[in-house]
Amino acid sequence: METKFVDVILPLPVPRPYTYRVPRDWNEKVCEGARVLVQFGKKKIYTAIIYKVHHTPPQHYRAKYLSDLVDEFPIVQPKQIELWRWIADYYMCSLGEVMAAALPAGLKVSSETIIMLNHHMEIDFDQLTDREYLIAEALESNEKLTMQEVSDILQLKTVYPIVQGLIAKQIILIEEVVKERYKPKMNDFATLSPNYQSEEQLKQAFDELSNAPKQMHVLMKLLQLGKTPPEKVEAVKKTTLQKEAQASSAQVKALAEKGIIEIESLEVGRLPSYQSEPGEKQLNDEQQAALESIESQFEKSRKPVLLQGVTGSGKTELYIKLIQKTLDSGRQALYLLPEIALTTQIISRLEKHFGDQILVYHSKFNAQERVEIWQKLLKTEQPKLILGARSAIFLPMNNLGVTIVDEEHEQSFKQYDPAPRYNARDTAVVLSAMHEANMLLGSATPSIESRFNAHSGKYGYAFMGSRHGNAQMPDMEVVDLREQYRKKKMKTHFGEPLYEAVKKALSNGEQVILFQNRRGFSPFVQCNTCGWTPECKNCDVTLTYHKFLQKLKCHYCGYNIPHPKTCPACGSPEVQLKGFGTEKIESDIEIYFPEARIKRMDLDSTRGKNAHQQIINELETGEIDILVGTQMITKGLDFEKVSVVGILNADLMLNFQDFRAHERAFQLMTQVAGRAGRKDRRGKVFIQTFDPDHPVIKQVKKHNYDAMYNVQDHERLNFHYPPYYRLIKLTVVHRDKDLVLNGSNELAGMLRRILGDRILGPEYPAVARIKNKYHRQILIKLEKQLHLGKIKEQIASLLTDFNQIDNFKSVRVIVDVDPV
Repeated sequence: METKFVDVILPLPVPRPYTYRVPRDWNEKVCEGARVLVQFGKKKIYTAIIYKVHHTPPQHYRAKYLSDLVDEFPIVQPKQIELWRWIADYYMCSLGEVMAAALPAGLKVSSETIIMLNHHMEIDFDQLTDREYLIAEALESNEKLTMQEVSDILQLKTVYPIVQGLIAKQIILIEEVVKERYKPKMNDFATLSPNYQSEEQLKQAFDELSNAPKQMHVLMKLLQLGKTPPEKVEAVKKTTLQKEAQASSAQVKALAEKGIIEIESLEVGRLPSYQSEPGEKQLNDEQQAALESIESQFEKSRKPVLLQGVTGSGKTELYIKLIQKTLDSGRQALYLLPEIALTTQIISRLEKHFGDQILVYHSKFNAQERVEIWQKLLKTEQPKLILGARSAIFLPMNNLGVTIVDEEHEQSFKQYDPAPRYNARDTAVVLSAMHEANMLLGSATPSIESRFNAHSGKYGYAFMGSRHGNAQMPDMEVVDLREQYRKKKMKTHFGEPLYEAVKKALSNGEQVILFQNRRGFSPFVQCNTCGWTPECKNCDVTLTYHKFLQKLKCHYCGYNIPHPKTCPACGSPEVQLKGFGTEKIESDIEIYFPEARIKRMDLDSTRGKNAHQQIINELETGEIDILVGTQMITKGLDFEKVSVVGILNADLMLNFQDFRAHERAFQLMTQVAGRAGRKDRRGKVFIQTFDPDHPVIKQVKKHNYDAMYNVQDHERLNFHYPPYYRLIKLTVVHRDKDLVLNGSNELAGMLRRILGDRILGPEYPAVARIKNKYHRQILIKLEKQLHLGKIKEQIASLLTDFNQIDNFKSVRVIVDVDPV
């Protein structure tokens, strides 16, 4: 029998798949896409995915045997691996990094390091350090300890040097124990015993229980819940039976011991179920025309189509029609959303239409729930609607018919850290092409790149310019803060027009949304006497004051200190809060409108799994009068009673050192303005600014996307930015500032030798030090007509050469293709 080998993908940033030898007994069991356990390095065991099965041994090393088979069938499909390969090539990362991002943690079996005493050695406790003594002492009362338990005992993050010291003294031994992360959820169910499933047998059971009335009541409740007749009684969850019968576990157990009922442990799903509701909304003429246009373009070609529809135009109803048609044809639909905050309302709308055909997948689900969704998609033949954030593109889809990317302009579709630094919107275009599926991108404010692709004919295009139900676009009023301050009409951060509008809306029983794209109470604290400002000890940023925590906190690393009452530099008590975030707005509005019910939606207030849902439910049911929030509140949330929206400081969005700053400012302001007014009520939006004549402010006020696009398109062409040029950003990172300076200069010089003046930098970013690591950036601008694949190969080869230079072997270079 010929020896088989497999190339496997490891969930590590290694440059290529590694080859392992297959034990002959497993020759017929190995298959591409299945999981195997492999030893990588001296002892560590990893889950790997079989990439290729073949008969060719590796040339430069002796192949180890596979340690174990996890699956005898593929859990990753060929099209998924094809997508992984494209992501690795395009975004310049390893297949292992893509695998680590794609597979749910519960599918990645790994080994855990366990330490134990070496009983062949006599321990001389006098020769141990204090920390070694603590570990040895703990091992005398515990047979084994994990590395995490060692860390907890010593209250240290890094314990490997201490463990290595004990190994060197031959006091401990270590071993790797493989652990399976996914565990099916099991529940106990009660059902009638086969000996008691006829009328006569059941009568006998009641006779036996004549002196045990409580047990008889439990049996009657089982028959009721299990839907009699007795021969067809369904299994009932044991806890449900106990609750409904008001019985104890002992009483149920007694029935089982008498053989009248049986208790069986069964696997149950963790996934929520959804119920559909009858009824279907009719599209208006504009929606119907847009739908027909999109379907016509799908029939003519496989090009993606961009749907641009103003806020409130009813894009979701159009998506529902496309999804329903796809499911009716027996194919799957993928609906991508940028933020989890969006999904709560969207799920509710789609649930009413599609019921249990929906599968929801996002980062707030735990590892076990994610595995169950993955397995359900592998096993099901039924058409499903998969609704999720960016990671949903990695799910095993066997018959994808349509992909919809809602709010396609959102930068949340881009993964930042760790690699792969992919854009889910662009990756979804490739995924759809692989499945020969239709692709729709939707937005009220499309990205410049997507609108350019539509103009150039690379994408199709459809437009909806009116709000659904003849609702009017909101009335926009620009509030000149210079005038408000000069005339002393400001109430802390509220100009008079906004304050009066909030007051009127509350008196009319309407709701208000206040937008400030900065969380916390105050962005920084400053001594008015000497100018001292507290800064993070790990990052080059000032600390933000959080009133709820009564602390100053770094938003990059989490470092925090108590709020100082006096200046530590000069002793002055004149330490003042400067600027304002969402906490400060919430605090101020409580003073002006003490009767109003106020909630805040930002990263700090929505950390729990259902925190978004709770806030949204309260706003929908009228339990919230004023919602204060960051850009989370701009994400397509629709509330009929919201009549006033206030943008408290538009200038914050306009003054970024970023070529996309004006595009994003327009998108954010337009999206948040779109929350105002629906149906028969015209909303009012107040934009507070110190620069009312700024072109972007004027464009937002007039709802003029085309004017913004034309200006940005012209600037991007002149200054060599996307969509006319491609960007690759290299970030050089190290704890040693001089090493980062010298390394980035060396790397930029190497790049210039092959790419010339297409290289910009290196330069320090706005925040040059994060978590005690210094950063310096190099930007590569590449003409669209260049062969991107060949240039990436040259860059990758050059990075390999750079990392071989002795001085720079410890320097990390982060590659970000198409940075946003």
